[in-house]
Amino acid sequence: MKLRKIFASKVAAAALAISLTGGSVALADEVKEPPVSSPDPVITETIQQKQSGQGQLTTSLDVEFNPLSPYAAAIGGMAGAAFLISLYQLARRKPGAPLLRTGVSLAFTLALLNPEPLLENREILPTEVVVAVDRSASQSLGDRAEATEAMRAALVEEIKKGIENVNIRIVEVDDMENGSAVNGTNVFGALDKTLADIPSENFGAVIVMTDGQVDDVPDKQNGFVGAAPVHALISGREGEYDRRIVIDNAPSYGIVNEEVTIKFRVLDEGVIPGMAGNVRVTITGDGEPLSSRIVTPGEVVEMTLDVPHGGSNIIGLKVAPLAGELTEVNNRVVTSIEGVRETLRVLLVSGQPSPGERALRELLKSGPALELVHVGTLRTQDDDDEVPLKELSLISVPTRKLFAEQLDKFDLVIFDRYQHFGSLPPMYYENVSRYVSDGGSLLVVAGPGYASPRSLYRTPLAPVLPAAPNGDISEKFYRPQVSGAGERHPVTRALEGDAGPDNTSLDDKEWGRWSRQIGVDDVSGDVVMEDEDGNPLLILNHEKEGRVAMLLSDKAWLWARGYEGGGPHDELLQRVSHWLMEEPALEEEALRLSTKDGEITIEQQTMADKSDPVKLRTPSGKLETVKLEKVAPGLWRATIPADEIGLYQAEQGDKKSSVNAGAASPKEFAGTLSSVEPLKSFVEASGGQVRRMADGAGKLIIPRVVARSAGEEEMSGTDWIGIRKNETSILRDVSRLPMPDALPLAVLLLTLGATWYKEGGLPSPFRKDTWKKMLGKGDGPSI
Repeated sequence: MKLRKIFASKVAAAALAISLTGGSVALADEVKEPPVSSPDPVITETIQQKQSGQGQLTTSLDVEFNPLSPYAAAIGGMAGAAFLISLYQLARRKPGAPLLRTGVSLAFTLALLNPEPLLENREILPTEVVVAVDRSASQSLGDRAEATEAMRAALVEEIKKGIENVNIRIVEVDDMENGSAVNGTNVFGALDKTLADIPSENFGAVIVMTDGQVDDVPDKQNGFVGAAPVHALISGREGEYDRRIVIDNAPSYGIVNEEVTIKFRVLDEGVIPGMAGNVRVTITGDGEPLSSRIVTPGEVVEMTLDVPHGGSNIIGLKVAPLAGELTEVNNRVVTSIEGVRETLRVLLVSGQPSPGERALRELLKSGPALELVHVGTLRTQDDDDEVPLKELSLISVPTRKLFAEQLDKFDLVIFDRYQHFGSLPPMYYENVSRYVSDGGSLLVVAGPGYASPRSLYRTPLAPVLPAAPNGDISEKFYRPQVSGAGERHPVTRALEGDAGPDNTSLDDKEWGRWSRQIGVDDVSGDVVMEDEDGNPLLILNHEKEGRVAMLLSDKAWLWARGYEGGGPHDELLQRVSHWLMEEPALEEEALRLSTKDGEITIEQQTMADKSDPVKLRTPSGKLETVKLEKVAPGLWRATIPADEIGLYQAEQGDKKSSVNAGAASPKEFAGTLSSVEPLKSFVEASGGQVRRMADGAGKLIIPRVVARSAGEEEMSGTDWIGIRKNETSILRDVSRLPMPDALPLAVLLLTLGATWYKEGGLPSPFRKDTWKKMLGKGDGPSI
C-alpha cells in the first residue's frame, strides 16, 4: 500500500514530522545529568598537586547520546534500513532523490538519539623519573664526586630533551639516618620513602648514580617500580686497588696491666699478585706508639699487649700505605678496650689512733675490689708503759717485705697523721720516694706531727712532698672551700654542696667546719681547697712520673660524722684517690672525644683560662678546625654531627684523642673499589642497564635518553637508556555544548522539504502558478 494513502495531504506528513521533533525537544528537557560523586581524598590530593603545574592539560571533543524514547533504537534501525535502501537506489537511479532520502533518515535518527557535544579537559600525568645520587663517604674517593655531579647535571638535561612532560626527582643518599651515621650505603632504603608516594603506573625509571658499593640491594626485583626499568651508572674506574686493615677479634674489657689478645688482617684488594710484599703495622695506645709488627697481607695476625690504665683505652692499628692505592683512610682502624682493675692494693700507714683513721679505713674497706694493708702505730717512743712489744701485736710488722720487696705492688700509699719515730729506717723512706718518682701514688694526711721535729718532711721523703711545714698549727674553726684553681680541677669541681671560693653567706649547701689546719710554705702543685683566709688545705702535685696529694688537716672525719651538716667526705677522698691512680676522667689537662646519639663531643679539661681551637680529622680524611666553648671553669666543649662512620682524631697542641664512631670496621670503607657487580643482577632483572660513567681515561660517557611505550620490551641499548613514558591522565572537567531546541526540527524540515521538491511534489516558490496549485486540490508527494 502506498504511503500517500496513509496521509491525507502534505500537511499531515509535515505535522507528523513536527510532532516527532517537538517531542524530541520535550524529552530532551526531561533528561537530567547524573550526580557527580565527591572525589576520594587521595585523588583530591593528587589533583591539587597536579594543578600546581606538574602535568599537561589537553582538550578533546566527544559526543554523548541521550535517546529520547525507549523505542529510539528500533526507530534508528528503521532509519538505518532506509539509508541502505537509499544507497541501493542511488546505484540504480539518478543521484538526487536517494541522497536526500538518506539525509532525511540521518536527520530523523539523530533527532531521536539526541546527541550532545562534550568538551573534556584532561591532564596527562607526567612521567616520574627518580635519580638517586650516592653521597656516601666512599663517593668522595678519587674523582668520583666530581664525575657523579657532572653526570647528574648532564643526565637531567638529556631526560628533559628525550621525554616530554617529565617530573624528575633527585634523591640524595648519604651516610645519615635520623641525624645519625649509619653503617653502609642504603640506596634502596632511601628510594622506598620517595617511591611510596608515586603510583607505579607513573614510574618512568629509577636511575642510581653510585660507585656500586650498595649494602641494601634487594634479593629480587619483584616489581620494585612496576614495569619501569632501573638503571645504574657507576663512578670510579676499572683497575682500582686498595689496602686496608681490619680487626677480626678484640676484647671489650681487660684487666689493667695484664695482657689482652687482638686478631687483625691486612688486605690488599685489586692488587696484582707479587705487587706488594710484607708490610709494617704500627700499634698505638691513646695516640702514643706502643710497638710495630711486620705482617703478610691476607694472614691473620695475633697480637698481645698490656692494658695501660683504667677506663677507655683506644688501641689503634695503622698499616703502611700502598703506592697508588685508592685511599689511605682505611689503612688505620681502632678499637676501645675498657680497662678495669681486678684488685686495688692500698698500703695505709697511720700514726696514733684517731677518729680520722677509722673513717679513712672504713672508706677504703668499702670497695669490694680493694686489698688494704694497714700498718698502725699503737704507741710512740714517748709512751712509757713498760709493755713488751710482743704483747702489743699478734704478729710482728713485716716492714722489710712491705717497704722494700713489695712496695711497687701497691697502687696507693697513704701516710695518715704519721710522724717519724724511728720505726722505719731512712732507707724505707727513700724507697717510698723512689716509688713516687717512678709512677707511684702517695697521699699524706697531715696532723700536728707534720709541724713537729719528727715531721715526714725531715725524712728522705721530703723531695716528693709538695709543701714544707712552717710550724703553725691553727685550732680555730673554719669552713673549707674550693679555691679558684679547685673550681677548674676535676677533683674538686662541682663537689656536692660546693659554694665556691666567693661564698659569704650560710645556707643549706655550705659544708660543715673543721677545727685544725697545718701551716705550710713553699707550696708546689695546685691548691684546690683552702680555708676562708686563703690558706692551703688540699694540694695536688705531679712529681716526675708519680703523683702526691697532701691534706693539711686531720679533721676531715667531721664531715663523715655529719658535724654542722657535714660535707662530701667520701666523694672527696675517692676523687683524690682515683686522681692519684691516674683515672683518665680526672686528668686536669686532657682532650677527650666521645660519641653518642649521632654526635661527636669534643671536650677539653684544662687549668688554663682559655682554650685553643682543636684540629679534627674525620674518617674520610677531611680536616676541620673546631672552636670550643666554655661550659664550666676549666671545662670547654663542642658538639658536631657524627656524619661519618669510622675514626675521628682530635689534636690540640701536644694533646691528642680519638674515638671510633659506629662499627670498628665500617662497611663504607670495607669495600672501596667501584664495581658493577653488586647491582648487576637486580638492574638487569628490571630491564635496565648497568654501565660506568666514564671510560678508562676518565671521560664521561653520557647515554641518550629514549622514551619507550609500556608495551616495548627493550629498555636499554649500547648508547642509550630507556624511560617508560606515562600514558595515564586525569579528567579535570567536562563542558556540555548547548544545542538550540529548534535545530533538529529545522534540519528535519529542511531535508524533508528538499526531498519533496526534488521528487516534484513541492513546486518552486518562484513560479507564478505555485501558490495556486498549493491552495488548490491536489495530492502531496509521496514520502
